[in-house]
Amino acid sequence: MTDLQDHPLISDRMAKLRSVDCPPQDFRRHVADIARLLVLPVTANFKTDDISVTTPLTTMTGRKIARPIVLVPILRAGLGLSEAFLQMLPEANVAHYGMARNEETLQPEIYLERFPDDVSKSEVIILDPMLATGGSAVAAVDGLKKRGAKHLHFVCVVASPEGLQSLEASHPDVPVTTAVVDDGLNEKGYIVPGLGDAGDRIFGTL
Repeated sequence: MTDLQDHPLISDRMAKLRSVDCPPQDFRRHVADIARLLVLPVTANFKTDDISVTTPLTTMTGRKIARPIVLVPILRAGLGLSEAFLQMLPEANVAHYGMARNEETLQPEIYLERFPDDVSKSEVIILDPMLATGGSAVAAVDGLKKRGAKHLHFVCVVASPEGLQSLEASHPDVPVTTAVVDDGLNEKGYIVPGLGDAGDRIFGTL
């Protein structure tokens, strides 16, 4: 697990995000800022191939990313991360995983699955602002592995210890990159201190 919670830029944006007075347009902007900062650590271990590059002065050996990239935002809150990731990785394809949390059981209910055909050959980055109980993350990884995905990565803005433990227990091979790890979950399964409902705050539907 990689977290960046001691980075000054992350700390600054997180303080703004957490505020109940942060309006949706600012919330979206701060989430996008954090998402761009997470691109480098999540891609740090991507496989690369050597290529020949001719510069204005000479020829050298460079590197290119070896596998296709697929972004998988978990709807709807994951869309708040996907645009920033696309700005940094414009070559990526975008899949979609639609899940809604059952507020009684706290378990995810899947209503949409759309994936490209080459998911088994790709670096697959699952995007969700919150890793709370871990239910949605585990369900997403389960579904993607059934479709042959092998090179999976999970990215969030805020994680709980419980969510990290749940994902690690079910899928120890999937690395997690997060901006911060918070204290834990409340009785309703929300991360504390957290951000509240990230989807509502991103889309202004409080």
